[in-house]
Amino acid sequence: MLNIALPKGRLGEKVYALFAKAGYPCPEILSASRKLIFENPEKGVRYFQVKPSDVGIYVERGAADIGVVGRDVLMESEPAVYELLDLGLGKCRMAVAAPEHFRDDASKTLRVATKFPRVAQRYYASLGRDIDIIQLNGSIEIAPILGLSDVIVDIVETGTTLRENHLTAREEVFPISARLIANRSAYQFKKDEITRLTEALAGEAAV
Repeated sequence: MLNIALPKGRLGEKVYALFAKAGYPCPEILSASRKLIFENPEKGVRYFQVKPSDVGIYVERGAADIGVVGRDVLMESEPAVYELLDLGLGKCRMAVAAPEHFRDDASKTLRVATKFPRVAQRYYASLGRDIDIIQLNGSIEIAPILGLSDVIVDIVETGTTLRENHLTAREEVFPISARLIANRSAYQFKKDEITRLTEALAGEAAV
């Protein structure tokens, strides 16, 4: 039995649909129940749904053999897992955004508001830029409007929220999409099963 951690929400629904098309369905997961664990013994899979930011932890710690997580989460938390496949779902980007008329003054420390402090720190370190990170958990876009920060580092999908708040994306940090990851120990002991599933997903993701 493969234990599979799926992210809750819209992405999780798309990911499950891809697993089902690849030959690993579990119809019970589509029911309106409050259950969190769903099994299909015939197909050898057990699914459970967790908060997207927790998928990497479940896989790294071995509670799940494999899981699906956004590249944003992988880059921020850096779990000790194997990344097996880019599923091509949930595409967006990590970007630096700022007020439309903002001009960076390199002589001053740049104030950066973000939910992704490690990502922001690495990005600006690569540029040799001195920054002050302001870690927020809510609506990041409001920070520069209220003068709390100069710029933000956040996920950008359509850019609508930025435009409505008179912000513009200045630089792309990296592209984001859903990735299939595996626990390192499970990959050794269940390699055949994980490889079959990965190849089946790859075939459907390419369609």
